Amino acid sequence: MMNSIKKYLGILWIILALVAGYYLIVSQAIPQFRSGNPEDLVPAIVYTFVLMPIISGGLLIFGWYSLKGEYDSEKM
Repeated sequence: MMNSIKKYLGILWIILALVAGYYLIVSQAIPQFRSGNPEDLVPAIVYTFVLMPIISGGLLIFGWYSLKGEYDSEKM
């Protein structure tokens, strides 16, 4: 029972990773790149090249391991 819940939550984590990556790029980074202000360039670069890979990558890997069954109770 619990292992199947973990697999469904793995799908949720993967979807959340895609949504978070999309949000950071489209809603945060692109408007700051387009603003033309030099002080907006640094946060846009941080969103794009630092935060987005860490947040989306971490959630994606966590979801992938959940789908593969790495967190199943029998293995521990």
